[in-house]
Amino acid sequence: MSLRFIGIDPDTGDGESPTVWVDEQRNEIVIQGWKPSPGLNAECAGFQVPGHAVGIPEHEQVVRVPARMAAMLKEACSVLEQRPDVP
Repeated sequence: MSLRFIGIDPDTGDGESPTVWVDEQRNEIVIQGWKPSPGLNAECAGFQVPGHAVGIPEHEQVVRVPARMAAMLKEACSVLEQRPDVP
């Protein structure tokens, strides 16, 4: 895996480290964040969107990141958008 570090939550403390990377081999954004509360997880699992199965597949996970990391997420998107092999 070829991870490119983008940033870490600027308000991170000991034991807390929401982080954003770009996997340049797979052309994906990788996010480390907080686990959702059971209520949020249930809300996401019950969310209905046309063309999307209800529930969270076993191989997926809901992750929370603070809004103050929006610029890092934008940067990660920009990194991928600038790659010639990403449509």
